[in-house]
Amino acid sequence: MAHLLLDVDGVLHVSGVAIPGAVEGIRRLREDGHRLRFVTNNTVRPRARLAAELRALGFDLTAEEIETTPLAAGQLLAGKRVLALTMAAIREDLERHVTLVDEGAEVVLLGGADETDETAEVFTYESLNRAFAELRAGARLVCLHRNRWWQTAEGPKLDAGVFVAGLEYAAGTQAEVVGKPRRAFFEAALAELGARAEEATMVGDDVETDVGAAKLLGMRGVLVRTGKFREDALAAADPQPDGVIDSVADLAGWLAARAESRP
Repeated sequence: MAHLLLDVDGVLHVSGVAIPGAVEGIRRLREDGHRLRFVTNNTVRPRARLAAELRALGFDLTAEEIETTPLAAGQLLAGKRVLALTMAAIREDLERHVTLVDEGAEVVLLGGADETDETAEVFTYESLNRAFAELRAGARLVCLHRNRWWQTAEGPKLDAGVFVAGLEYAAGTQAEVVGKPRRAFFEAALAELGARAEEATMVGDDVETDVGAAKLLGMRGVLVRTGKFREDALAAADPQPDGVIDSVADLAGWLAARAESRP
């Protein structure tokens, strides 16, 4: 039995379309007795909605098996006054723990982008200037992640990391990251599995944020050739993955072969 942390976007689906064989791959992992936890930097959907959408694609999972950055941010910032530049859908998850404000913020929180017009409404010149003013007044800068780009059915698109970097530069500050590759985010998922880092394997499409960060914590890392996978990024990666597979559909076979090869 393996303890597995699995990325969602680019591993299970791309732009809401399941990756071929992924549904069956997850089913086989469960049949083989592996324990699963889904860890995602998705910052545009509440956990319950994300779980429902994945189930609609055919994946067998529950909301409680998903570790999301909005929930992690809420727990990290509990009780704080927060100016949130995020998609509207995740505000409910945030409001369980923080007070959302338009001024007088203790924290400026940046979420991620999506493929709808709402992204343009969230990251306007006006909203970024408002965030800049709060940072100048002493607010902390926190981001759900700082991904540079993400993979869509139409090709790579800029993610919110560009806005994080811009505010860091303008305000002369450094953002705190909530999601991957933050150590605490992985550790929370491991705690839910009841596993130590050396007992777990992280599976993702980002050789740096998913695989590299997990390996630095002592986990094994498996890279899939789907989503944002790029050969040049793999060649330059340090540390290198423990395994590279075509897709999550091949993960059960990779795990079985690894188990058979052990003395």
